[in-house]
Amino acid sequence: MAKTITGVVASKKTDKTIVVAEHVRLTHPLYRKQYTINKRFMAHDEKNEAHEGDKVVIIECRPVSARKHFKLLRVVEKAGVKHVESTSPLDEIIEKPAAEKPEASEKKTEKTEKAEAPAKKPAAKKSAVKKKEEEA
Repeated sequence: MAKTITGVVASKKTDKTIVVAEHVRLTHPLYRKQYTINKRFMAHDEKNEAHEGDKVVIIECRPVSARKHFKLLRVVEKAGVKHVESTSPLDEIIEKPAAEKPEASEKKTEKTEKAEAPAKKPAAKKSAVKKKEEEA
């Protein structure tokens, strides 16, 4: 009888090949500590029907290639829609309303005015000898 493994598709980068990750949680017989074993299997997907995140069942078969010894039996559960956020700086500019842009420039001008103004020098401390001469 051929082995069947249920797992989640971890990668779908190559044509007609999926990588299925199997997560098994076991308890140590002596120490009673729970631990996980993560295994990854390459499987043949003839119709390219499985996608990343799908829960699938794969079955053992004759070697298809050097590392593929399983083939896709069925897709048990489809993955939800994956949300990918854009990191483009143009998105930030588009999202800001036009009213906020002038305020930002006003703040910059205030900062630049402070930087351009000459810094006041603190009054030099007079030494004790100079104070006595002034008093006399």
